[in-house]
Amino acid sequence: MTAWLLSGLGLLILLLAGDALVRGAVNLSLRIGVPALIVSLTIVAFGTSAPELLIAISAIKENAPGIALGNVVGSNTANILLVLGLPALLATLHTSECDSRKNYVFMLLATVLFIGLAFCGVFNLFSGAILLAALSFVLWTAFREAHAHRKACGKACAEDDDFDGLEEADPDMPYWKISVYLVLGLIGLPMGAHLLVDNATIIARTYGVSETVIGLTLIAVGTSLPELATTVMAALRRQADVALGNVIGSNMFNLLAIVGIATLFGRIPVDPEFLRFDLWVMLGASLLLVPFVFFKRDITRGWGILLTSLYAVYVISLLV
Repeated sequence: MTAWLLSGLGLLILLLAGDALVRGAVNLSLRIGVPALIVSLTIVAFGTSAPELLIAISAIKENAPGIALGNVVGSNTANILLVLGLPALLATLHTSECDSRKNYVFMLLATVLFIGLAFCGVFNLFSGAILLAALSFVLWTAFREAHAHRKACGKACAEDDDFDGLEEADPDMPYWKISVYLVLGLIGLPMGAHLLVDNATIIARTYGVSETVIGLTLIAVGTSLPELATTVMAALRRQADVALGNVIGSNMFNLLAIVGIATLFGRIPVDPEFLRFDLWVMLGASLLLVPFVFFKRDITRGWGILLTSLYAVYVISLLV
C-alpha cells in the first residue's frame, strides 16, 4: 500500500512541477523579449513533456528501461484512445472543422520511424540522433510556416495574437513569481520522477507484473492526465482543433524527443513483446484518426464509446 501511495504522490508532484516549469519558462521568455511564437513551438512543447522525459531518464538510471519505453508507447496509445475518447462522451469533438493533415502525416511518419528503429533491438545514441534529427525537421517546418503566416497576416495580427493559445502567458508576471515557478519545477520534476519510478518498480515486483506493463498502464495514464484535462476543456469549449492538435503534437514529441534525449543517458533495450504487440497497437490507434483528419468526421459519443472501449480491452489484455 505504501508503494501505491508514494507512486501517486510522485505522479502528483510530477504534474504540478511540470505545470510550474512551463509557467515559469514561458513568462521568463516573454519578459526578456522572446517572441510568443518561439515560446509556443519550443518551451511549451518541452515543458509539457518534462514529466515523461524525467521518468525516462530516471528509469534508465534505475536500470528499469521497460518503464521508459512503456511510458512512451503507452502514453501515445492512451492519448488517442482515452484522451480523445473520454471527452467525446461529454461533448462531440467537431474535428470536421480542423485541418490537421500535415501534422498528422508527420505523426504517422514519426510512428513508423520509431517502430523501424525499435526492430534494431535497442535504442542507442545512433537511433536517438535519428529521432532528434527528425524532431528538428518538424520544429523547423512548424516555425517556418508559423513565421510565414505571421508575415502574411501583418503587424496587426502579430499584436492581436501574440499570446493566443498560451494560457500560461502573463506578460506582467513579476520576476520573483517567475523564479518561484522555475525553482518548484526544477526541484519537483526529478523528485517526482524518482518517487514514481522507484515505487512503480516495487509494485511490479510485488505483484509479478513486468516493469514494461507498469510503464504501459499506470505511468502512461498518469502522464497523459495533462493532455486529458486539456482535451476535456477543449471539447466543452468547442475547440476541436486544440484537442486534436494537442494529441498529435504530444504523440510526435513523445516518440522523437523523449526517447531521443533519453538515449543520451543510456541504452534502451526493446522488450520482444513490444515488437509483437504494443507497437502495433500504438500504430493501429494512430490510424484510427484517419476518418477525423482526412474525411472530416466528428468524434461523436459513439466514437467516444468505441475508443474508450478499445483502450479498456487493451489494458485488460496486458494485465491478464
